[in-house]
Amino acid sequence: MLVGRRSILGAAAALPLLNLATAANAAPVTGGETLALWPNDPPGAPSQLPKAKIADQSKRAGFTDRWVSGIARPSLMVRRAAAPNGTAVLLVPGGGYGFLAIDNEGEEQARWLNAIGVTCFILSCRLPGEGWSDRARVPLQDAQRAMRVIRSRASSYGVDAARVAVLGFSAGGHLAGSLATRFAEQSYARVDAADQLSARPDMAGLVYPVVSMAAPFTHAGSRDNLLGTDADQASRRRASVELHVAETTPPMFLAHASDDDLVPIANSLALYRAMLDQHRAVEFHGFDQGGHGFGTRLPKTVPASAWPTLFAAFARRLDLLPG
Repeated sequence: MLVGRRSILGAAAALPLLNLATAANAAPVTGGETLALWPNDPPGAPSQLPKAKIADQSKRAGFTDRWVSGIARPSLMVRRAAAPNGTAVLLVPGGGYGFLAIDNEGEEQARWLNAIGVTCFILSCRLPGEGWSDRARVPLQDAQRAMRVIRSRASSYGVDAARVAVLGFSAGGHLAGSLATRFAEQSYARVDAADQLSARPDMAGLVYPVVSMAAPFTHAGSRDNLLGTDADQASRRRASVELHVAETTPPMFLAHASDDDLVPIANSLALYRAMLDQHRAVEFHGFDQGGHGFGTRLPKTVPASAWPTLFAAFARRLDLLPG
């Protein structure tokens, strides 16, 4: 385990916190250009919106590791490539649906993708346990809306609307997988013309993902934060990515380490099998070593460090990246 989030996934409220502005036009958490997802309050807003917070978990020199919660105004943080090639990736940080690991699984991913010409949009999505109604759909609402907003603005960013992928990590992998398998589900009422556009990603990358909410190998913290502790088995099955794979599911890239003691590799294996059963394009890499939450921080001697190169190669074979 390369990062120390195992014992506190889903317990972000207990961390030391730094308050942030929550105004509708506030700057993104990490600075730079931002796009609001919703023109007004998001669907199911509580009477008192959550108060934004950051918990700095940095423990290694040279790395920042901010965990964000209390997201009242979901947004996309735009990270532009110096030489854009027309491809875009929606980045979905993990955090057990209790916080967002915005540096490790957001900013640091945007850097290497920007370096190969990819325009990145880091999703700052709402957390389901912070007072929103219909909590199980809250992250999916933001993810669907994010894809539509990206496509509605594609020309202004030099992005090809037919080359927009999603890449998610841990619980963010669950959300990326949910978007890939439930993109056509009407999770919210249309708010503007962008909602006429497709929310289907052209490719989905899931790295050490939570997949099932019903199987014995589920990550219980993510499940309970998304659905509540009293969710019945039917609700858990509805939220299980592997049960929604269909003939319209986009190609998937899966990467997981067999020594992941937080989110078992059985999650990725279940989704890989579901994709094969539906004859969908899928690539799965199971690494001997890597642990959980490694992002792009592993030394090159650790097998799972190879996943970004493999992800890019898969995207090139799908013609989502130039050769």
